[in-house]
Amino acid sequence: MDTLENLSDALKTTGDIQSIVRTMKALSSVSIRQYEHAEAAMADYARTVELGLMALLRQRWQAGLPLRGADSRTAREVMIVIGSDRGLCGGYNDKITRFAQARMEDRPMVLVVVGGRVAARLEAGGRRADTIHALPGSVEGLSRLVQTIIVEVDRWMQLERVGQVWLLHNRREGRNTAKPQAHRLLPLPDSYLRKLSEADWPGRSLPLFRMDPDRLMSWLVQQRLFVVIYRALAEALASEHASRLAAMQAAERNIEERRDDLRQLYRLRRQETITRELLDLVSGYEAIRTED
Repeated sequence: MDTLENLSDALKTTGDIQSIVRTMKALSSVSIRQYEHAEAAMADYARTVELGLMALLRQRWQAGLPLRGADSRTAREVMIVIGSDRGLCGGYNDKITRFAQARMEDRPMVLVVVGGRVAARLEAGGRRADTIHALPGSVEGLSRLVQTIIVEVDRWMQLERVGQVWLLHNRREGRNTAKPQAHRLLPLPDSYLRKLSEADWPGRSLPLFRMDPDRLMSWLVQQRLFVVIYRALAEALASEHASRLAAMQAAERNIEERRDDLRQLYRLRRQETITRELLDLVSGYEAIRTED
């Protein structure tokens, strides 16, 4: 049977936990905004890179030259999976893990994981990560992580004879806080290149350039790689915090219900204690009066 002291301690502990949950909710809300703004800020630069590719591909297409970046059939692939380093975010990591496992199957692959919790889940499923990166704690660290990944991708393409590079991450969509997405980073899909080469140029004339076309194409593809990975990381982190916010909201409801139950039980035990003490007083008074 719970005593008043035990119930009082439980109420205090529950209140402390509720305070922590509310703090985590506030931090998640701020972080969601932070990463959404970072993703949106990259949109203008992404459009600039796309216009550069459009101008270059359009000139090649008009000159009758083949489009660079045709699909590769090399068996070896690279898969970059973005998860989280921290918990308390519901099924966020489980979703992206199942999505990655379904796409990998038994194919030979270089596995790169961003986030220790996803790496642990994939290893438990029989796929050990070749490289593991930690997620940055703020927007300022995104660029550094993206540049590190791009250097690794370039090394794999040159030394490991990698044919394709895929990027998997979670993204917010409506009420769904974590919906897995897949992007093929390299080589650029033929359909995407053809779409750019045939798109209408927004100005009156195409821009001129003096740089070697192949070098310019390589630089633009690298910049597109930066944009796609950066936006994917920002979307994944916003999704992680949205999942954590939803988990904390559910936890807060459960804690509030638990506190109500504890308050009701505390009041009941307190009333029982008061009643028992009053009965003892009355019984003692009656016993004394009878003796007199």
